[in-house]
Amino acid sequence: MTDRNSRSAEVREKTTRRKPWQPPSSLDAPQPPPGYKYRWIRESVLGQDDKTNMSKRIREGFEPVRAEAHPEFQGPTIEDGKHAGVIGVGGLILAKIDESIVDERKEYFQDMTDASMQAVDSELMRESNPIMPIEQPNRQTRTEFGSRKDLSED
Repeated sequence: MTDRNSRSAEVREKTTRRKPWQPPSSLDAPQPPPGYKYRWIRESVLGQDDKTNMSKRIREGFEPVRAEAHPEFQGPTIEDGKHAGVIGVGGLILAKIDESIVDERKEYFQDMTDASMQAVDSELMRESNPIMPIEQPNRQTRTEFGSRKDLSED
């Protein structure tokens, strides 16, 4: 006996494949508000406050994230001390920073890297031996799959 119901009458429920088990991450974090990024920063090492690191991060623009800001988040919170009520685990606390500061920081360090590479290149060219000349370094990265000839033959 065959089933005469049309396929359009059948309703398929969304089925998702079960994810394989893996140990939970100690550094799960809630979603940051728009315009911010979350980062874990070191607050202490082996139970000793890392005041130097915390001071530096605060001056860079990081702000500790309080647990009250994310009541839906079921993560570890510091119970006592100076950072009581802040989301934190194992000497790390969750901090937020404005995305514009993150972009400025990336640009600053990229400029530092570019300046260093330029200094290395100029030093290399300065010490070039005429007997064994060194060509100007070519630091382009480019990936090509197939050639134009291969693509036009289709």
